[in-house]
Amino acid sequence: MTDRHRTGTGRDTALRFAVRAWAAWAGGLQTRQDWHAWAAAPHLPPAQPESPALPQMAPMLRRRLPPLGRVALAPAYACVPADAAGGAAAGVIPAIFASRHGDTGRLVTMLSELAVGDALSPTAFGLSVHNAIGAVRSIDVADPGNLQALSAGRDTVETAVLEACSLLADGAPEVLLVHYEAPLAAPYAAFADEAEALYSWCWRLAAPRAGEPCYTLALADGRNTDSAPPPGMPLPHGLEVLRFMLAGEPRLCHRGESADWQWQRHG
Repeated sequence: MTDRHRTGTGRDTALRFAVRAWAAWAGGLQTRQDWHAWAAAPHLPPAQPESPALPQMAPMLRRRLPPLGRVALAPAYACVPADAAGGAAAGVIPAIFASRHGDTGRLVTMLSELAVGDALSPTAFGLSVHNAIGAVRSIDVADPGNLQALSAGRDTVETAVLEACSLLADGAPEVLLVHYEAPLAAPYAAFADEAEALYSWCWRLAAPRAGEPCYTLALADGRNTDSAPPPGMPLPHGLEVLRFMLAGEPRLCHRGESADWQWQRHG
């Protein structure tokens, strides 16, 4: 990673980035005003809201998407101007789709069909892989650019930012980062280790300009890394990160599976 996208030296190296645009979607929370009000008084969105309409997507592709796919793509379309969606312009903006669990409901359905000897639907199988939702968007907007899909347990959001900053350091002008989650399907619910909700958000990340407000993400030293959310506000980590950004808070700490992380706002 080049010096223009990091701060510090040695083990104190931090990723530095700006959020040029953002959008988010959850039950009852679609507009920017909705989300700013939520950041001031956060609550857990409902687990099964009505799916977004996605009028921007071609109807044939939209019909193929499962509910989680619609939720994931709603902020992605909102975050990219219509005149930049597709063709060579969009091809230079890599996209990262990050979800810790993906669509476990679809997985359980397919496993149940296999258990009784039923044949799997090729469409259902094709849309079950972790990069499927991002790929459907790429097809719809004719975007030949770099597409990544990742899952990294409790470090998923941080790993996605690391990937995005690496792409910026390699010369990408911006990176589209989409994070989405849904509650675990019933057979896996006992393994949930954080609050759950159906939600998604999208950031357009870029290298900070001089004097522009920006953020850093760094490995913490292992001390004071447990965030202390206000009482009565259990949130999935992905929504904690979104609230940190929207509320203008100076710092967010997170204890992941593989590392301890510290987010900071500058400016």
